[in-house]
Amino acid sequence: MKMTSKAVVLLSGGLDSATTLYAAHAQGYQTYCLIFDYGQRHAKEILCAKKLAQVTKSDFKIVKIGLPWGGSALTDKKIALPKNRKNIPNEIPVTYVPARNIIFLSFAASYAEAVGAGAIFIGANAIDYSGYPDCRPSFYEAFAKVMKRGLKTGVSGKMIKIYTPLIRKTKAQIIRMGHKLGVPYELTWSCYAGGKKPCGVCDSCVLRAKGFADV
Repeated sequence: MKMTSKAVVLLSGGLDSATTLYAAHAQGYQTYCLIFDYGQRHAKEILCAKKLAQVTKSDFKIVKIGLPWGGSALTDKKIALPKNRKNIPNEIPVTYVPARNIIFLSFAASYAEAVGAGAIFIGANAIDYSGYPDCRPSFYEAFAKVMKRGLKTGVSGKMIKIYTPLIRKTKAQIIRMGHKLGVPYELTWSCYAGGKKPCGVCDSCVLRAKGFADV
């Protein structure tokens, strides 16, 4: 399989993934966006992701998957979202979705191999984040080894690379980067609550507001 300048971008519709999409574009990649509908309470982000893909003239797929066992405040409305946490502790919160990025990256690897993409971009961040284990550099290093062992491209010596351009940036640094890239942040959605307007008090809203304030 011949690799080209194609890249699969995991696009949630949030601030980080939008910046990552524009970063991939800036590097000259033809982008293929992968958008997941996994039963998240903040489903509005799917519409934002679609708009971002359209604005950047990216091919995109919306993939609906079921996680009927719950286990996260993002997929189970019976679990309350953390609110008004000014100092978010470095621990795994109830908004963690079990194995979410493992699942997403597995789909991305399949999509990349099918369309002949040599890269996968994901907006993971290990600085201003909520303590998720699948947002840490060591996880992506490990998953790269999985792809090397488990993909046709990997065993053929044609590695699909995982790029995490935001992994060590603060939210403010991400926003500054996005401004330089021309990211339309007005099209993004970060709130976990799932209302018509951002709640302003969930962890995601707090981190977003802090980032813009710091800028």
